[in-house]
Amino acid sequence: MPHLFTVFLFWLTSTALLAQSATLPDLQRLAGAGGKTPAETVTQLGQKFLGFPYVAHTLDVNPTEQLVVNLKEFDCTTYVENVLALTLAWHALRDKPVQQSFDQLYRNYLTQLRYRDGRIDGYGSRLHYFSDWLRDNERKGLVIDVTSSLSGSISVAKAVSYMSSATYKYPQLTDPAVLRQVTQTEALISQQPFSFIPKSHLRQAESQLQEGDIVMLTAARPGLDMKHVGIAVRQPDGRIHLLHASSEQGAVVITSYPLSDYVLYHRALSGIRVARLRPAGILTAEIRQE
Repeated sequence: MPHLFTVFLFWLTSTALLAQSATLPDLQRLAGAGGKTPAETVTQLGQKFLGFPYVAHTLDVNPTEQLVVNLKEFDCTTYVENVLALTLAWHALRDKPVQQSFDQLYRNYLTQLRYRDGRIDGYGSRLHYFSDWLRDNERKGLVIDVTSSLSGSISVAKAVSYMSSATYKYPQLTDPAVLRQVTQTEALISQQPFSFIPKSHLRQAESQLQEGDIVMLTAARPGLDMKHVGIAVRQPDGRIHLLHASSEQGAVVITSYPLSDYVLYHRALSGIRVARLRPAGILTAEIRQE
């Protein structure tokens, strides 16, 4: 579909969001990154950012909470959010007549993915915990939590308190009202059981993962739900590996060994949760005019 490729190429070329860099992929190849399904597009588009730098705290650059759009550098969460937002915008533009530009669609989907109810209302409205992120975006019809359908999954509950227990890491929490919002969110998360696959069961579940799955790596430490997130990709060895923004390697990379081995190797990880984009979500989620 040449016209859509042209629109996507024009947007990528004209925006200042993509820095001129030796790691920047060829824009024509990036423009043709859309697949037949959202899962294919997530996988293909996500790999176009291989080599882009890992940078933490890119969302905390403004004195007040506002949408930060940055396709030059990522942490693990912003990488996944941007790839998903680009994918959703791509398929919305391709599959349904809309009156918005690609840039508007992308920004609107990024806002929906990143903020509770898709609305920016201060620091506390950002979906800081991935348990909260997953539940909110499932409710909005964008993703579905498929963990319970995979082999070896179990249901657990875990008390969450990482942010309120480490306020020195989050300057915004010096505001009592913001701290109260975050504490209330933590209390709600703590009350909600969820399914996850322990690392001891992961090998049997790995074969059931699909390319483009959103893989959330659960934390072994008390007080924290998820420690990392990435995208499932199948490699020439036939196994599922993790495509992610890696703090260890300082860039967007694909793990050199399969996902189950990666989780087993890292003591800070206890297992995984898995979500998938809903194809119907592209049509049912409300696209808000900002």
